[in-house]
Amino acid sequence: MVDVWSEGDRAVLVRPGASPILLSIACGPQKLGSEGVVDVSSEIGQPPGGAVVWLGTAYRLVRPSLSDLLSTLKRGAQIITPKDAAYLAYLAGVGPGSQVAEAGSGSGALTIALALAVGPTGRVTSFERRADFLEAARRNVGRAGLDGRVAFVERDVALDGLGPERVDSVVLDLPEPWSVVPSAKQVLVPGGYCATYTPTYNQLERTVRTLRAEGFDNVRALELLERPIHVGEGGTRPEFEMLGHTGFLAGGRKVD
Repeated sequence: MVDVWSEGDRAVLVRPGASPILLSIACGPQKLGSEGVVDVSSEIGQPPGGAVVWLGTAYRLVRPSLSDLLSTLKRGAQIITPKDAAYLAYLAGVGPGSQVAEAGSGSGALTIALALAVGPTGRVTSFERRADFLEAARRNVGRAGLDGRVAFVERDVALDGLGPERVDSVVLDLPEPWSVVPSAKQVLVPGGYCATYTPTYNQLERTVRTLRAEGFDNVRALELLERPIHVGEGGTRPEFEMLGHTGFLAGGRKVD
């Protein structure tokens, strides 16, 4: 099957050395922020990769990657970095077709990563107790074109739990994830995973102890550090600055 653009698809304009520009495939001119309008009508029915001239500059029109979607995110709450988001999906066993419960939604960065991971046949239910965060996440997921894969629920899961629906994975980005671990165990299918993100050692310690107390198997705790490498003509070496501590990751599997 040939991959071609359809009206309503999300796309990005890219060129060397510039930030990606997110837009929709639509008939007629559309406004891009406050910078001007672009018309990509002629690309409908054409394969991705076509040349588009906007404001006198040539771009390529391609499908957005996770990196593109996160770099164009409208930020509100602090987002989980890509290095942590990707590994959280791994720790939680998320893949095509997975049913995932996420709490909380934040700005929707992790929600977008999870929605991409579950594919068109999966589903992410994202819980958030703050209405303003929930709305911000909903808008960002909609801008990414992934709203068909995500259901948003305003709920304090620490008080009211994750609900009756069974899921394959639970991902928790909360101040007190240990308070939700018992509910996660209830909704997970046998063999399902729970993964958590916490900024401090105290939070991590209590979360891991609760995972173990609730009978989760293969409980792991880790931190990811990102060190860029400078590749130059005269030699290759680590960069002087690196992305150090962002958060601690933990996870375990329901096996009982």
